[in-house]
Amino acid sequence: MRFIDEKGRALRIGWGKRPLGEGDFERLCRRFRVNVTEMPLNSGGFYYRVKGRDHIAIDSRLTGTAKLKVQFHELAHFLFHAPESGATANFLSVGQKTRVEHEADAFALCAVIPRKWLEERSADEILQTEDISSEMLTERLGIFLTYGI
Repeated sequence: MRFIDEKGRALRIGWGKRPLGEGDFERLCRRFRVNVTEMPLNSGGFYYRVKGRDHIAIDSRLTGTAKLKVQFHELAHFLFHAPESGATANFLSVGQKTRVEHEADAFALCAVIPRKWLEERSADEILQTEDISSEMLTERLGIFLTYGI
């Protein structure tokens, strides 16, 4: 998981230091020429590559941090799991959680819930002042305690 921290910091956008928002996601997608489409979906989102072009689809009904988590999760598939050539697709919440899905979740949670929050604030304070679900915070704390990121 250390490579996730290194890759996140290399983006030079504040990953892990501050909560990233939708504007950060859009800037990164523009920088890497990833096309983003929002539409009603049966899953939260998915990343796919076709004919050398990268795409992310996001469920248009998502809002707030739930949407941010999906956006950064799918961006992580592009950053970490895109093949050099050929077609690919990664779907959020389809089937069992693989290593690839755990990595994308870790990247997304670190983007939305920065390490600084975990070091300086109590879990109760974060839950009371931020638009973060207890499930997201619990998962993020697990990443922090296990991997130090």
